[in-house]
Order: sequence, then structure tokens, then C-alpha cells
Amino acid sequence: MRIYHNQLTATLNKPAVPVWLIFGDEPWQKSNSLSTIKQHYKQQGFDEIIQFTVDDKFDWSQLVQEYQAMSLFASLRIIELELLTNKIGDTGSKILADIAQQLVPDVLLLIHGNKLDAPTQKRKWVKALESNGYFLPLYDIEGKHLQQWVQKQARFYQINMLPDVMLLLAELFEGNLHALDQELQKLAILFGQQLIIAEQAEQLMIKQAKFNPFQLIDAMLLGDLSKCISILDQLQHDGTSAGQLLWFIHKEIKQLNLMQEHIASGQDIQTIFKEYRIWDKRKPLYQKALNTMSPPHLAIALARIAEVDLTMKTTSDFNVFLLLADVITSLFYGETTKGLSLNYEYGDA
Repeated sequence: MRIYHNQLTATLNKPAVPVWLIFGDEPWQKSNSLSTIKQHYKQQGFDEIIQFTVDDKFDWSQLVQEYQAMSLFASLRIIELELLTNKIGDTGSKILADIAQQLVPDVLLLIHGNKLDAPTQKRKWVKALESNGYFLPLYDIEGKHLQQWVQKQARFYQINMLPDVMLLLAELFEGNLHALDQELQKLAILFGQQLIIAEQAEQLMIKQAKFNPFQLIDAMLLGDLSKCISILDQLQHDGTSAGQLLWFIHKEIKQLNLMQEHIASGQDIQTIFKEYRIWDKRKPLYQKALNTMSPPHLAIALARIAEVDLTMKTTSDFNVFLLLADVITSLFYGETTKGLSLNYEYGDA
């Protein structure tokens, strides 16, 4: 049976099954799912955990022997199988399909790996195991689902915050649940059950590092390209996720583009600010940006950030932080950058 991460706790309270399949690329959900499942089964007496890591040289007979063996240490066991590749070959496929026909209640088979593509999900071994247990595919949590996730975690950590704080956290950390969860834990320690407002959360995050994405966006809105490049350089050296920055910059450029479209249609600027929830103290930043970033330049920047996103997903031969600097520059000098290729020989910033 297929379930999703937000159904995990309720599902574990149902009668136990002998198989769990956990597949996906989102690290926080995977770590949380595995630890939650193992902790639950440990409470049911599954005290022994045998772990196998499967690569292209894995000896599948080890799994067969272990599954069929009598335990010397515990009557209930967990056999955890981490697949480094989902292409497990004919031997692996046959053995897992065979095990699916002889499952026993005193052994939990816990299999996890990267995201399964559609053809693999239809393979015999996956369907056979799923029919006898649970298949938990992990997907990125975005938009309203992420806001709901933040609310749930805030309740878990007993954090009392205004909706604007939840939106702020969701925007800043989308794509990085691990960092977001750590930030929530930090807020729980610092504020307890005290009501947290957006200004407090923002100031706290600004103090945590010399530079952060908030300052990068502010510099971008002001058109301070020199400061943008300095911040990008510092963020790179601090180990900030380029993917997180790309999402953050793309969101702002897309929003500015939409705001320009509303202005072109004759909509009042204050109405636009209200629609996009622009705080009073940030309205001058957006006003300046809208006055200096033309629709054609915004369109060019959106096209180039799409190129950067594709480059990140297909190659590691480029310095993404330099490419992000190009995108920001395009907001003001799009007619120049439009003719420049993003495909250059890699060099350190």
C-alpha cells in the first residue's frame, strides 16, 4: 500500500507489516521516516538491526541467508537494505520477489534508496513487496504543503509564532527541510512558548552569519551589484546551498515580474503591495526595484535563471555562484548579458 510522509505516524499505529519501502531524494523526510519506523518497531521488540548496503557488487546470497537464519540475539529483527542504485539486476530482482512470497512476521524488511522512476515502480519485486507492506515515496514539500509542515513542526516543538513567521521560514528554507527543522528547534530553545513575531525571527537569522539570503535580496532590490557579488562570495565560502539561493532569487524575480504586469494593467501600487504581503518597511525597496527593473530585463533574468537551474541539474563543471551573479546583473544590464553565454570554462570565484 502507498502512503505519504504525513500519514506515517497514523499508519504505524495500525497492525504491523513485514515490509517498508522508503524511496526518495529529500533527506530530512528519509532520515525522519527511517528513525521513526525503527523506533516504533524497537518498542514492539525488534531489538536487533542487520544492515546491508547494496551496490553493483553486492552478494545477494547474504540477504537470503540472513532473512532465513534464526537470530542468536533476538526473536524479532529488522533487516535494513540501503540501495545505492535502484538498478539491482536480475539476481536482486528475483531474490526480492522470492522473499516477498515467504515473508515472516518476526522480521521487518526495511528497504530504502533514491527516488524510484515510474518503470522501476512497476517491476515485479517492487509490486510484490508493496502488496505485503507499505511504500513511502518521498517528494519535496513546497508551497502550502510546506507551510502546513512548518505548522505541524511548530506544534511538535511547542512554538508560538505569528503566521508571518511561518511564511518567512517557509520562504527562506524551502528545499532544505533539515535546516528548517534545525531553525525551529533553535526558536523553541530561545523563545520557549513566547509569541514570536516576524521582526524577531528575521533579526535572529541576520545575526547568525555575516551575510544571509535576506541581505542578498535587499542588495538586489536596491541595485547594489557590488554588494550582491560580495554577499554571494561570502555565502559560497560559508557553504550556503546554491540551490537554496537559486530558489530564493527566482522567487523574487518572478514576483517582481508579476508586480510589473499588474502595474502595466493599471493596478494601484499599494494594492499590489497588499496582495504580495510586502511589509511597510520593505515597500521602499520594492518601489525602487520596480522603478529600475524593466519588464524586458526581468524576462531576460528569468530566462537565464532557468538556464542556471538546468546547468545545476546536469553538470557540476560550473561555479553556480558566478552564474547567480550573472542573473542578478541581468536585472539591470539585460541587454548586455543577453548576448553572453553562460557556458564558460570553470574557474574559482
